[in-house]
Amino acid sequence: MSLPNLLPATSAFIQRAPRMLIGGDWVEAADGQTMPLHNPATGEVLCVVPRATPEDVDRAVLAARQAFDDSTWTRTRPRERQNLLWKLADLMQRDAELLAQLECLNNGKSAAVAQVMDVQLSIDFLRYMAGWATKIEGSTVDVSAPLMPNDQFHSFIRREAVGVVGAIVAWNFPLLLACWKLGPALATGCTVVLKPADETPLTALKLAELVLEAGYPEGVFNVVTGTGITAGSALTQNPLLDKLTFTGSTAVGKQIGKIAMDSMTRVTLELGGKSPTIVMADADLKTAAAGAASAIFFNQGQVCCAGSRLYVQRKHFDNVVADISDIANAMKLGNGLDPSVEMGPLISARQQARVYGYIEKGRESGATIACGGEQFGPGFFVKPTVIVDVDQKHSLVQEEIFGPVLVAIPFDDEADALRMANDSPYGLGASIWSNDLAAVHRMIPRIKSGSVWVNCHSALDPALPFGGYKMSGVGREMGYAAIEHYTELKSVLIKL
Repeated sequence: MSLPNLLPATSAFIQRAPRMLIGGDWVEAADGQTMPLHNPATGEVLCVVPRATPEDVDRAVLAARQAFDDSTWTRTRPRERQNLLWKLADLMQRDAELLAQLECLNNGKSAAVAQVMDVQLSIDFLRYMAGWATKIEGSTVDVSAPLMPNDQFHSFIRREAVGVVGAIVAWNFPLLLACWKLGPALATGCTVVLKPADETPLTALKLAELVLEAGYPEGVFNVVTGTGITAGSALTQNPLLDKLTFTGSTAVGKQIGKIAMDSMTRVTLELGGKSPTIVMADADLKTAAAGAASAIFFNQGQVCCAGSRLYVQRKHFDNVVADISDIANAMKLGNGLDPSVEMGPLISARQQARVYGYIEKGRESGATIACGGEQFGPGFFVKPTVIVDVDQKHSLVQEEIFGPVLVAIPFDDEADALRMANDSPYGLGASIWSNDLAAVHRMIPRIKSGSVWVNCHSALDPALPFGGYKMSGVGREMGYAAIEHYTELKSVLIKL
């Protein structure tokens, strides 16, 4: 298979059939089974990786358990944890182009965009988390202890690493999501077993190489590749885990949450979304249209907080939809190795069929396809699509499609917009496009979502917690909130 524009290091990494990292060793699956990875732009097999067995997963968790219980890692000082994260980030910066090409080949996204977005955001996040390693603190408390009125006490609260973390990530941002979990885990002194998505393990395996090169002790970071049904299930049920963290679909997240509760394993879940984009009449309409297009078509619409529901004040509805359709029709689709390509393929034939199936549902129900609405190959492409004349209760509006499909609906006033924006089982993100600050500040507290962006969408920063209301998950990624989710509080009272 000919792959143009690749670095020699990228080609070499793929051709050597990457293996799993367990306890410092690069290993095959216990039974020798492998699974193919496909290039979404061509549909061709890219390479094969191990298909982990439950035995492999158990060995990885045991390696992480031993590394955590070994005082070599648990007694690592905050400054050392900080410096190791900085070293890891520096190595990622060195290999940024290689990581971006692996992400492109394995996921389908633009390599050029992946380098400036996915890879750079991952590096920035690790550097941000490195700073927290030296700032994790407890507190002293002047207690009353009313049952012991004649005694004196010294009391304090410690914040300690939660322990062994099982991390499972989705295929839409494989490297970035892995770093969102790895960063706070390593900053706090946890150990990790990472199960990347079935389809996209390559950057996780390269990340594992860099973790070892940075100087982390063996067993602190382990990567097992395989299917969610086998490897993912074995990881979620392992009794040696102290915490589970998952990014993916709401359906799978609910299953993981139930399993975690059976053993009281700590859990954070970053799940699906159906985020509204609200364009008020006073907005800069050209800017709003461009922003709304980016909100849904970026990363082929495979973004948990994609602006997949567009609500525009009625008098400007047709003009805004026309502008977005013009943007969509002008987008160049193709192989992400071509730097001029603006949209790549979807992750798989299965996802292509799923997304196109929603478009067909729209047609069958009488909706109007304002633009797009087609699929093509080779590869797994769906043209950027805008659909109008859809009822608020239709599955196109209520269900997460996870593709480049925008459903647009007009509204009459602020109350109408808020009602429809909140009429969803999800609550991950939302954006308001307006120059009326009074209206914006009225609307922000009434929108039920974990993030609200004003005159932008999906604008993330390492310092801002990210997560959702309702079916969009439990807990938060990023910010100091992430540190809280990877630590436990211990109260200590000493009678003097």
